[in-house]
Amino acid sequence: MNYTDLKDKNLNELQALLKEKKVLLFELKAKLKTMQLTNTSELRVAKKDIAKIQTAMTAAQAN
Repeated sequence: MNYTDLKDKNLNELQALLKEKKVLLFELKAKLKTMQLTNTSELRVAKKDIAKIQTAMTAAQAN
């Protein structure tokens, strides 16, 4: 996911995407705790995606 993909979306789309990514992060953390997660780098990617979405939301609210 790139920031350029996100900056064209409106605030409602960004909020829906943020909720989806937070649910994914929760599921990944649960899998990590139960030793079912094989690729731990997915956690880092999910956190970075959430940060990118939040940055795009802040920029959209400023306009």
